[in-house]
Amino acid sequence: MMDLISAVFNRNSLVVAFAVIGVTIWVSYYIADKLTAGRIHGSAIAIAIGLIAAYWGGTLSGGTKGVADLGLLGGIGLMGGGMLRDFAIVSTAFGVHLSELKKAGAAGVVSIFAGVIVSFVVGAIVAVAFGYTDPVAITTIGAGAVTYIVGPVTGEAIGASGEMITLSVAAGLVKSILVMIGTPLIARSIGLNNPQSAMVFGGLMGTTSGVAAGLAATDPKLVPYGAMTATFYTGVGCLLGPSVLFMIVSSLF
Repeated sequence: MMDLISAVFNRNSLVVAFAVIGVTIWVSYYIADKLTAGRIHGSAIAIAIGLIAAYWGGTLSGGTKGVADLGLLGGIGLMGGGMLRDFAIVSTAFGVHLSELKKAGAAGVVSIFAGVIVSFVVGAIVAVAFGYTDPVAITTIGAGAVTYIVGPVTGEAIGASGEMITLSVAAGLVKSILVMIGTPLIARSIGLNNPQSAMVFGGLMGTTSGVAAGLAATDPKLVPYGAMTATFYTGVGCLLGPSVLFMIVSSLF
């Protein structure tokens, strides 16, 4: 029986991967709803589970591809590979129209670029503080501090190692969780109570899942406004990370 199950799983590895990821997402959103009352977004919990599973899979198999090194879950290597992953990431920016960004006004536009640059600089400084001197590593970690989407896109584009890309995802995940939890705590003191301020906030923070969850815990009516500029933030980060920002870091290191 086990041989039959193993054979079926191996022949339909990509289908199995979609099923495993689907169950993981369902469990993550259930935990987010029932245990955190929505304060931590389900996507952040799913990413944390993925990182833990990757470590477990690599330790168990002795390989370098996480759970993809396990025969029954080999399809996750294809599903999480560059083609499908980058298509899913980049496609998030195609649903946004420039005309919508104009509604945020000059403050919204400035907040997006300021948010990307400040987050990148902070991430790069932390990378240097931990002893990294390679421009590729510094840029990848800095891009991860922008968001956990911008990090992998930038890392793949400039040839970063798998370890650096993983660190960039972890940096973005920490930022996302901090934004989720911190937004309702500081909302009143920063005047986060209207659509205009929500758009500026989304542009400055940028992490779409963190902004959406944080605003949902503050005032659900503000979520679309913050998510709009946060989505543009991701697109701008994906453009600037492997190009302008990488060239600046390369010139300094």
